[in-house]
Amino acid sequence: MLILLPAVFVLVALLILPLANIALESIRLFVPGHVGAASDAPYTLQNYTELLRPAYLRYFLDTFRISLIASMLALSVGYPIAYYLVRRAGPRLRRIWITGLVALIFLSILVRVYAVALTFGPTGFGTEIAAVLDISPNGGTYLEIMIIAGLMHFLVPMAALSLIATIQNINPRLFEAALALGAARTVAYLTVMLPLSARGILAAFMLCYTFCISAFVIPMVLGKGRVLFVSNLIYSRYGEVGDYPGGAAISIVMLILSVLLVYVVTQAAGSRWEKV
Repeated sequence: MLILLPAVFVLVALLILPLANIALESIRLFVPGHVGAASDAPYTLQNYTELLRPAYLRYFLDTFRISLIASMLALSVGYPIAYYLVRRAGPRLRRIWITGLVALIFLSILVRVYAVALTFGPTGFGTEIAAVLDISPNGGTYLEIMIIAGLMHFLVPMAALSLIATIQNINPRLFEAALALGAARTVAYLTVMLPLSARGILAAFMLCYTFCISAFVIPMVLGKGRVLFVSNLIYSRYGEVGDYPGGAAISIVMLILSVLLVYVVTQAAGSRWEKV
């Protein structure tokens, strides 16, 4: 037990205490014109009731909706890449691909975000893409597409790398048996490979989704101040307004919603697997 004491100390000092401090700050009364709440500020639930306004609801809905779309698209792209690397690519090509995917993850976030902004913005192919989609290049819909593209720049390597081990653990003879029994390759892929890798897909999805809903730089740069995530709202409360109690309340609500989401998804998936 003594060997766990340093880990417990670090956990309490770096995770539990800061979260407890945020929770306490979230129920303090904030007086405009000050930075944070006074040490003797009264307790109140005003910071939470304020979040019931429709304007705040839009921030949460946009965050979860755009994150869901980006995560699903990333899995749709990342799974075939992982499957190709495990089942089709040779050892040398596999090493090259994996090295490239890992290098993308370590690439600076600002470099990647501004690369997307330049490529799909007005100076790049933004006007042509908006014309094909019949939308305005300065409209909210196109800005959401930009944010999704920026998120996928991070999510696709992350999803592919996390799914490689899942596909490697699936016996390839099961897929070959489906082909031998007369199933088309696409049918065997959808009815054998995908169900057997469902747990890995769920883990990759939760990894991508949690990254998305906590993204800050991507929506801030690509959203151009018109499409913002909850993380941007929290930053505005802390850094620009000095409303620490309000920012803390938003943080606690986002934390609770995220935990509930993970719990509901894992429970639903677990019950589904038990039936199977």
